[in-house]
Amino acid sequence: MLTISRTVYDQIVAHARADHPDEACGVVAGPEGTGRPERFVPMLNAARSPTFYEFDSGDLLKLYREMDDRDEEPVIVYHSHTATEAYPSRTDVTYANEPGAHYVLVSTADADGLGEFQFRSYRIVDGVITEEEVQVAG
Repeated sequence: MLTISRTVYDQIVAHARADHPDEACGVVAGPEGTGRPERFVPMLNAARSPTFYEFDSGDLLKLYREMDDRDEEPVIVYHSHTATEAYPSRTDVTYANEPGAHYVLVSTADADGLGEFQFRSYRIVDGVITEEEVQVAG
């Protein structure tokens, strides 16, 4: 189960909506070994695409150095789907290289009248997708 604060939940949703119709992406870091998503880090979608996201390699390197300096790890890796449900694509599974992270997908398809809003979380380990419950606290 992913337990997330209302503040971080709202920040992820706001980022997804702000970047629509392009996919949004980012990380929520937390103290190493705690599993607590605390520090919201919106990233630039270097692909600037409505169907694909890509972290800028320079920004990602900077983020990982910063997390290392702060004894943090990526607790959540998130991105949005703009016209489809919030379920990992084959490409998403290929890019899922943090086995300890929660992979959050937000569907902003409702902004185009294509579907309803969704906020879902998954574990993706060795290509296996497992959906998990999301509990929003506070």
